Amino acid sequence: MPEQEAAAPNRFGVRPGTDSADIDLVNAQGLGALATRMGIVLTEFNRERVVATMPVEGNTQPYGLVNGGAYAVLGETLGSMHAGFLAPEGKLPVGVDINATHTGSATEGLITAVCTPIHAGRSMTVHEIVCTDDNGRRCSTLRITNFYKNVPAA
Repeated sequence: MPEQEAAAPNRFGVRPGTDSADIDLVNAQGLGALATRMGIVLTEFNRERVVATMPVEGNTQPYGLVNGGAYAVLGETLGSMHAGFLAPEGKLPVGVDINATHTGSATEGLITAVCTPIHAGRSMTVHEIVCTDDNGRRCSTLRITNFYKNVPAA
C-alpha cells in the first residue's frame, strides 16, 4: 500500500486536519516589517489563541515606559494574524477598529500578549488582547475588529 503524502501547510504552517500553526515557520516567514523591528515573537498559535512576546527595550517612550503605540502594534499584529487564520476560504481580514486601555507601565523585560477571539463570524472577527509584564501584571487591554473582504483576483 503506497504511503500518502502529507498535505502542504498553508501560510500559517497549518496542515489540513490540524488546529495549530507551525510557530517556527510563521516566525521564520516574519510577522511583517514593523512587528519584526519591534521584536515581536510568536510562542503559541492555535484556533483558541495566539501568544507572543515583545521586548520593552526599544519600544519605549521618552520616560522609559512601553509606548502605547507599541501595545497597539502588538495587538493589531496578533488579532489580524489570528483573523487570517480563521478566515473563510477566499476572504482576507482588514482591520476596521482597534482600541486600547493602558492600565500599567512596564519599564524592563518582556511584554506577553495573549490574543483570544471574542467573535469569529463569516464577515468579521473581534479579538481581545491582554498584555502583561514579567510579573503577570496587566499593562494594556486591546480589542480589534477585522472585516473579511474578498481576496483580490490575481
